[in-house]
Amino acid sequence: MSSTAEQMRAWRGPAILTFGFRPFFFGAAVWAVLAMVLWLMMLSGALAIPSAFDPVTWHAHEFLYGYLTAVIAGFLLTAVPNWTGRLPIVGWALGGLFALWIAGRFAVGFSEMLPPIFVAIADLAMPVALASAIAREIIAGKNWRNLIVLGMLATFTLANGMFHWEAANGDYAPQGYGFRLGLGSAVMMIAVIGGRIVPSFTRNWLVKQGQGQLPTPPMQWFDKAVLLILLAALLIWVIWPDNQTTAIALLTAGIAHTLRLARWAGYRTCSEPLVIVLHLAYGFVPLGALALGAEIVWPGAFSRVAAQHLWMAGAIGLMTMAVMTRATLGHTGQALKAGAGTLGIYAAVTVAVLARLGAGFWPEAHVWLNMVAAIGWIAGFGGFSMIYGSLLLQIPADKRPGR
Repeated sequence: MSSTAEQMRAWRGPAILTFGFRPFFFGAAVWAVLAMVLWLMMLSGALAIPSAFDPVTWHAHEFLYGYLTAVIAGFLLTAVPNWTGRLPIVGWALGGLFALWIAGRFAVGFSEMLPPIFVAIADLAMPVALASAIAREIIAGKNWRNLIVLGMLATFTLANGMFHWEAANGDYAPQGYGFRLGLGSAVMMIAVIGGRIVPSFTRNWLVKQGQGQLPTPPMQWFDKAVLLILLAALLIWVIWPDNQTTAIALLTAGIAHTLRLARWAGYRTCSEPLVIVLHLAYGFVPLGALALGAEIVWPGAFSRVAAQHLWMAGAIGLMTMAVMTRATLGHTGQALKAGAGTLGIYAAVTVAVLARLGAGFWPEAHVWLNMVAAIGWIAGFGGFSMIYGSLLLQIPADKRPGR
């Protein structure tokens, strides 16, 4: 095969296996909804799943290492062919990766019946296979610039293994090293990859609008410096989450990345939701750092868990939603324009983040605020599944076999 289009036309199997973003974006969105519904049922006592993880541990794991792993897979399997100039993984090989991800969800969900080592192997099989495939493509394409992405994926996968180890040893994994290292790796991915795509997409759109300020080109000395500041702050936070030095590092990183974001001319993109949402999502990176730093300095200000959700639901949740909507439109030949439904799902996820943060500020109202957050999350990702599902599950007419 000489091109991606020819490879897609030659495939005679299910449409969902023609490109990496299709199964993994759809699977991630469906799992985001299903996992939240199951979580609510567990909290209410209406359901008890046969998992060796307690409900909070299961919830933390399945968002960070279940949902996010699928989105990362969909993004990398789509982006790496563009970076390297090589053909994407399609067909049954892609289906095998997706099946491994599903197997991981079942293994964790039924882990009470299985040896911990088996559960860990089943859950880590897909990210290890993904990292191997990405490494092969980057090396074959001599795309050395993106080895940093492979390094972050490897760290994220290692963190998942640490999470399993801590849970199996009876430690409270949602407050352990594995969780913090995984969350820190995810935030670093957003800072690195988001630091490329946000100013790039912003510039492309603003150039069409005519004269005015354009984003500062990414990865100049300032960008490299603030990335190093964030990396140092995250490493210190992983090791010493409650130290005053950690607070200073996080607050410094938050200020630095606020300045970084301000250099991207986001104020000029308010009329284009597909662009402004990228700025809003990236904004949760410095907000999360500032909130965690402030929580260390003034304990009880709005709870560490609520502060972490600025990264979990805000930076990760909204950024992945923004990337999934844009990539799905672009790779299925649609106009890069957000309709009313897309605006609605962006708003729903944003409400979920703010409600979850509010639950930390007002503990007396945490029950109904957490419910609002859950409903917003379900509405956002359920809406994505319905609005974008047909695009992900069908091949465009001009790419079908015989065309």
